Amino acid sequence: MKYQIEKPVSQLLQACIGDKADRRACGLTSKPRGVRGRRAMLFLLTSAFLGLHPLLATSQLLIGARDSSIDAASTTSQRVDLPYAPPAQGIKLRNYLFDAYGPYPLAGAAVAAGINQLSNSPPEWNQGAEGFGKRFGSDFVIAAVGTTTRYGLAAVLKEDTLYYRCECRGAYPRIGHAVISTLTARRGTDGHRVFSFPALVAPYAGTMTAVYGWYPSRFGAKDAFRMGNYSMLAYMAGNVSLEFFYSGPHSLFSRMHLKNAHGSPLQGPNK
Repeated sequence: MKYQIEKPVSQLLQACIGDKADRRACGLTSKPRGVRGRRAMLFLLTSAFLGLHPLLATSQLLIGARDSSIDAASTTSQRVDLPYAPPAQGIKLRNYLFDAYGPYPLAGAAVAAGINQLSNSPPEWNQGAEGFGKRFGSDFVIAAVGTTTRYGLAAVLKEDTLYYRCECRGAYPRIGHAVISTLTARRGTDGHRVFSFPALVAPYAGTMTAVYGWYPSRFGAKDAFRMGNYSMLAYMAGNVSLEFFYSGPHSLFSRMHLKNAHGSPLQGPNK
């Protein structure tokens, strides 16, 4: 049987579904069997299509919105590298004074003197308050000489040895950044990372000065190198503390105008 559709779909459906439907309007030349069943089937199929169409469109919109949100989230979660700005001379000077003569080197010298007091090193300085005073003064001067060497050589080589907090998240990446920063520095207007000779020499400069300056004569270069290794580890521990210590508006760094980890002129995600 041949069907001919010459009218719009809406008019055709109304003509075919009605009780008094015009057979010619439906394009049927004869009256087939099961007319009411075919009408019901046509009505159900049409209704199902019209009902599913907006659902399909809505699902497409939801999928597109979800993809857009995922793209946006992935974009915002990516690491954003902050631009580098070389610190001014005033910031470097304040950081040097803080590093060499501030509360942290004083506390570090007290801890080191206590350890040396317990191990009675060197034994020629004996025990008691006098021995602790000698050890405290020695450890404080060793740290000050090392800090002065690092800042002085960095100025000659045009390096920025200030500590900058990591622009990353997570404990392990931040600890790794602090460890790497122990022997690296920034150079140039873009602040690219380079191996720092001043950072390598500074810890051993302080211990060499102590061994050949005021330590007993039996101490030599090997002892200075051994003590310098401890100074390097202490400097590394200091970087880790700068990475994780609070530096908010009421912190000691803020009061010393050393915001964002030791003089970094920019605020990072771990401020």
